[in-house]
Amino acid sequence: MRFDLLILSIFPVVLFLIWIYIKDKYNKEPLLIIFKYFLFGILCSILAIYLEDLFLSYEFFIGNSYNIYLSFIVAGLIEEGLKFIFLYLFLLKEKSFDEKLDGIIYSVILSLGFACIENIMYLFFEESNLAYKVGIMRGLVSIPTHIMFGIIMGYYFSKFKFENTKIRKRQYLVISLIFPVVLHGVFDFILMIESRWSIILFMIYTVFLWKFSLDKLDEYIKNSKNNFNNHK
Repeated sequence: MRFDLLILSIFPVVLFLIWIYIKDKYNKEPLLIIFKYFLFGILCSILAIYLEDLFLSYEFFIGNSYNIYLSFIVAGLIEEGLKFIFLYLFLLKEKSFDEKLDGIIYSVILSLGFACIENIMYLFFEESNLAYKVGIMRGLVSIPTHIMFGIIMGYYFSKFKFENTKIRKRQYLVISLIFPVVLHGVFDFILMIESRWSIILFMIYTVFLWKFSLDKLDEYIKNSKNNFNNHK
């Protein structure tokens, strides 16, 4: 086994795990529950590998239609859909899910578990002369992107959890799935565009994603701080 590649695969995941754990300043989540959702993310990734291979075996599309299918269905819907299913089946039952920030924390932890396995797979199946370059690029781009989608999913999933109006609850539940799927699909589709302008579009879109997601994280951190101060 190439332990250098294994370390390169896991190291950025560990850094971002520390980052998101530190963000939860006022009402820390139990480490055992955090570890459980990281394992859920690993399971999601394994299931996604199987399902994506299955969907890629059907050759219904060519050209740009194939790129759309690959971006929005094979990548976006399968990957974000699996994360959503695990959150829906398990997170609502967690007693520790007692404030809005928790939805983001657990969603990001799950996404990092997913990204960890995906990273290992990419690096170990890459040509040896390109593996380091791919590992660095994925650490700087792909893993943070999984975090962004995790923040957005967790943000609206928390709105669903703590909303009292039935209609709005349903709306937030749908949005918590649709937004990450669409944003993920757009991200992948831009990467597939063969144009000299695509790198500029990619940079603009990445900045938008960071701004959009981090604003939502900051909103729930402030909410957590207010809850903490009100219960002193």
